[in-house]
Amino acid sequence: MAPNQRAVFVYTTYPSVVEAERAGRVLVERRLAACVNILPGMVSLYWWQGAVERGDEVVMIIKTRATLTETVRAAVKEMHSYATPAILVLPIETVDPDYHAWLMAETEQGK
Repeated sequence: MAPNQRAVFVYTTYPSVVEAERAGRVLVERRLAACVNILPGMVSLYWWQGAVERGDEVVMIIKTRATLTETVRAAVKEMHSYATPAILVLPIETVDPDYHAWLMAETEQGK
């Protein structure tokens, strides 16, 4: 499959559902994502500035095309309240053809 036709997930986390929804809506409205899934209720334990921290977070999975990942990354960083947000691009091995066609159509005008 051509690189501009590959689907990917972009995984990130937010400190609240409100912030995640605000960012997710912008990503979908800009056609940078066909869909975002927001999963509340995650507890994270992580190193930050030399100490182990605990935080309640929200997972966001952004469904987009591979060629938009840099634009998505920049948009997430621009809208994020974290100094160093997690932004992980995950390749997708296979996609249902009908879902893939929908995802590509919805992100064709991504800007």
